[in-house]
Amino acid sequence: MQLGAIDQGTTSTRALMLSAAKAEVCATFTHQQFYPSSGWVEHDPRELLNNVIACSEALVSADVLGLANQGESCLAWDRKTGQPISPVIVWQDNRTANITNKLKKEGHEERVKALSGLPLDPYFSASKLAWILANVPEAKDLLREKRLALGTTDAFFMQNLIGRFVTDVTTASRTSLMNLQTMEWDDELCNLFGVPLETLPEILATQDEFGELKVKGRKIPLRASVVDQQASLYGHDCRNVGDAKITLGTGAFALVINGDSPEMNEAHGLLPTVAWRLGGEAPVYALDGGVYNAASAVNWARGLGLFSEYQEINTFEKPAAIDRGLTFVPALSGLACPHWQRETRACFEGMSLDTGPLDLVQAVLEGVALRIAEVIFAMDKSVAIAEEISVDGGLANNAYICQFLSEVLGRRIRVTNQPELTAIGCAQLAGAGLEDVSVTEKKGRLYTPTGNMRFDWMETFSTVVSGLSRSS
Repeated sequence: MQLGAIDQGTTSTRALMLSAAKAEVCATFTHQQFYPSSGWVEHDPRELLNNVIACSEALVSADVLGLANQGESCLAWDRKTGQPISPVIVWQDNRTANITNKLKKEGHEERVKALSGLPLDPYFSASKLAWILANVPEAKDLLREKRLALGTTDAFFMQNLIGRFVTDVTTASRTSLMNLQTMEWDDELCNLFGVPLETLPEILATQDEFGELKVKGRKIPLRASVVDQQASLYGHDCRNVGDAKITLGTGAFALVINGDSPEMNEAHGLLPTVAWRLGGEAPVYALDGGVYNAASAVNWARGLGLFSEYQEINTFEKPAAIDRGLTFVPALSGLACPHWQRETRACFEGMSLDTGPLDLVQAVLEGVALRIAEVIFAMDKSVAIAEEISVDGGLANNAYICQFLSEVLGRRIRVTNQPELTAIGCAQLAGAGLEDVSVTEKKGRLYTPTGNMRFDWMETFSTVVSGLSRSS
């Protein structure tokens, strides 16, 4: 059996075919990033849809398909025609900080967390959807005509591909509009954010019979729809409580399986979320922690001319920058888990006249690793993390950050030799229940700590972060 997956991500859309013999990327399409104002990030929904269609055509021989999506990125469209009326507002976008800050000041955050599991932050979809309704005139017109569709990108794709206005439970759990315990849209949350419940898609399981795509004359069942990070968790073969993965991509995202019930009273800044739900089975839950800037911070440093080629920054001649008093906090888009402070901004601390470009890059890599370590240590307070953590993503190719992360965590870091675990996990979910699906082998480069956990690094870093937080 051939299992196809379409991975629609922040910077590209990929098609992967998974069989018993191999996993093969069949097509890759990049898309434009738009930054119309400071802090705004947008995609063209038509470009994304065309890329998804092109990927489906590259998977014409698949027996079943799965679709992975960006998670919190969302838009509005005409439910009758399927045509978008807004850009995709990307998960990185922070234009709605005024909305979430207002709700915080009014004292709503604890209630939102009690229902959805999520803090008030522009990262999530609810405030973005409210912004569209308030600022896109056509949205109000379509609402009056009962034709307005508001949702995440997966629902937009599926309406245009299979003719159904649906989403899955993992994606809905990232909106701040779904009750994490009932797994249904919540009237109270919808009213609080000003998002009419009737404009939202039906919520299905992660693995379900979504419908059929017509691809070059063939009808291919779509059997999975899932957030990219949850797909990656599945692809990493994380199945047991305490199994964790880290994806080092544009941002860094860590997830850990925490069992069959959500951690609604999580006290360490983590996000309870649905890992997946297979058909009518009970859902599996996870704790999620994100770092807004990982590879994006490294690429920012490259754009400043601090280095040219990525192989230059795999090793450094000097000791750790933080041991030399140089620290970087990668809050270029604010601080996510466990701080949730969008207003905080990045900084270098400890520069001197002898600080050179590569010293700064070394500090950038260490800062990303230390932000990830903050997330993992927070997770370990709620659920015991396994001694080996599986890691993937483009930045995982950097040996320095992986060894540094191993040292600060005091754990083994296994960098998978399979670079497409989001798509693989999505394909595996699409094949769930049909036959034995190949499980990802836990192979790859292993980074082992050389000594004790470097609590001194965390203490130094935490002091700098605390100073930034107070000044924001």
